[in-house]
Amino acid sequence: MISITGIKYQKEVESLPFLSKKALAVLIGKEGKNLDAKLAQLTKIGYLETLKKGTYVSSPFVDRVNKKAYLEYIANVLRSPSYISLEYVLAEKGLIPESVFALTSITTKNPWVYSQDLGVFSYRNIKKSLFTGFEQKYWEDKVVYVATTAKALFDYFYLKKVTNLKADIDQTRINWDNFNKSDLVEFKKYVVLSGSVKMAKVYKYIKTYVNQ
Repeated sequence: MISITGIKYQKEVESLPFLSKKALAVLIGKEGKNLDAKLAQLTKIGYLETLKKGTYVSSPFVDRVNKKAYLEYIANVLRSPSYISLEYVLAEKGLIPESVFALTSITTKNPWVYSQDLGVFSYRNIKKSLFTGFEQKYWEDKVVYVATTAKALFDYFYLKKVTNLKADIDQTRINWDNFNKSDLVEFKKYVVLSGSVKMAKVYKYIKTYVNQ
């Protein structure tokens, strides 16, 4: 148990999924250099975790919740708008055999990576017309946006540099048993939307697997 002093509203600090520096100034009751010193102290002893510059969460909050579900929610928060996709979703859906330790997401903003003790959050950029194909799930009462199986696979190949189509797809070692015909129909919708010659070729190739 971490011994904490000098927080005006400790209960509130420990009840929130993330806190801005501005919010902490009010809840801790300090400002300026005094606030910076207090945040440095609380981070050093592990009471506060840094999510990104100027954004924190208390360790008592993280210890109390389902960490996996919480981190999925935070992936949406750290870079917004965004939705979880790519390798993380492909692994969750059983399409790729590898364990994925980073939370991979799609955003319309610049690509970015946030790496801290709680985890690694990786963001890839896509054009606004393709920022679609995600569903809503919930963590507690909060919405979390996650790509469908088809969109996660589309995003993966759309953003992947392909030199040898057959070899690159085969090397991904996709479990096609977990990608059904309705997924393929949805995948084709994104191919048409993208107008990408490369993705049209990808669709034509993976269609031979799904139809077997």
